[in-house]
Order: sequence, then structure tokens, then C-alpha cells
Amino acid sequence: MKDAAEFIRDDLRLKTFPVAVKFLKDKEEFPEKVRRPSVAMKKKVTICQGVTMARNYGWTVGLSREDVNCVPAAIVFGFSDAPDPPAALSKLFCGATFASNEELAAKEVSSMSRFENGEIGGIVMAPVARAGFSADTVLIYANPAQVMRLAQAWSFVTGERSESACGGKVECDEYLIAPYKTQSARIVIPGNGERIFAGTQDDEVTFAAPIRMLPELAKGLKEVGKAIGARYPVTPYQNFQPEFPESYKVLGKEIGVI
Repeated sequence: MKDAAEFIRDDLRLKTFPVAVKFLKDKEEFPEKVRRPSVAMKKKVTICQGVTMARNYGWTVGLSREDVNCVPAAIVFGFSDAPDPPAALSKLFCGATFASNEELAAKEVSSMSRFENGEIGGIVMAPVARAGFSADTVLIYANPAQVMRLAQAWSFVTGERSESACGGKVECDEYLIAPYKTQSARIVIPGNGERIFAGTQDDEVTFAAPIRMLPELAKGLKEVGKAIGARYPVTPYQNFQPEFPESYKVLGKEIGVI
């Protein structure tokens, strides 16, 4: 996995580390050298902040109920006491005017991936190359052109197109839970809160997939589009003669350029 992750990072010139993600049944399963924000920083954080710490700082980050204060994320990851999590999330969407009414909020929530209360005890994340645990999924932040190459590689080795679902908020469910539940690749536009709290940039998109596919993804990246020179950065086509405005042409003829 380490070699595959390093190849992908180098080939695509990624700014941050590909992140290995594992869902734990019990928080007692956290690796020994893990940074839990509630312990290491004496603070609670959002799920996406944990991702940023892993992909930018290179930390092994552990998140459990005690580490998270993001209400919507706590609901979808089963870290709350909500007796009816979908109803609670629908109420939040309406209260934040992310939905125009409860019926439409409930419709959107029903399409989201989530864990039941207590289904998992924690999440551990680290750069793939440094992960000392067996991960479930891999999460890669990249620009749209880099994600295009990952999508090409995925379809090259699986025959499947990468799926995407976006509501502009609480996208941690889509790039963390969905690939785990569906065992397929996801392309995700990070949400509003992530841009505020986690510092995710305007040009960043996420690509997530089951980590067992990482070596195949690297192989696909080496081969896909080779016959036509497809790669990143995308090379601009230069075998043409440019046309200029008429005033340029007139002056060009006068001075012997054209």
C-alpha cells in the first residue's frame, strides 16, 4: 500500500498525503501512538479537521464520540444519543435553512450514508505511507484534473464510473462512510463547514475508494491513456497556427511578420 500511495502522490503531484481510514468497533482499539484531539489538544473538533490533520500534518488521528463536536457529523457517524438520527439531521437542515421544509429535508437525509448509534466506536486516520493499521478506505484530496486521472484509473481497472453525490454540507458521510458501505469509488465536493473549519481550499475535490483497490489504482494510473499521452499535468495541444485579430494581421503584413 505504501508504494502505491507514494506512486500516486508523485505521479499526480498531490499537495497532501493520501489518507488511510479505518473504522473501529471500540475506541479501545486505537493504535498506541494516536493523537486524539480531546487528549492531545484538550479540544473537540470536526471530523473534517481530523482529516486535515492527517493529510497535512502527517498525524495518526483518532476520533471517537469524545473528540467530536460537529453536530451533523456526530449524527451520521452514530456518535449521538438522537433517538431518531434521520429526523434529528432533517431538523438541523431546516433550522440552518439548508432545506425548505421537513419533507424535503427528510428526502435528502434518506439518501445519505450513515452509521447507526454505537455502530462504530471510533475512526483512525493517517497518511497511507505511515499507517500502522489495516485500513478500510483511502481518501485523496486533489484538484479536478488530478481527480479526473484517478477516475480514469478507476474505470480502467474496474470498468465502473466513479459515482458522486453532493448536497453541499456534511460531505464527510460521502467520502468516509459511502466508500466503506458500497465498496466503490466516490468523487466528492467538500461541503460548507469543511471549508470553514478544516481549511479545505476552493480547488480541492476528494476521491475515496476501498483501500484494497489502491495497488490496482496505481497500476491503472500508470497505464490509462498511455496511447494518447494522457497524464497530469495535462499537456496543452500545440500543433496549430494561431489566428490573430485583423489589426494584428494588417500590421504584421506591413512589418513583414505575416
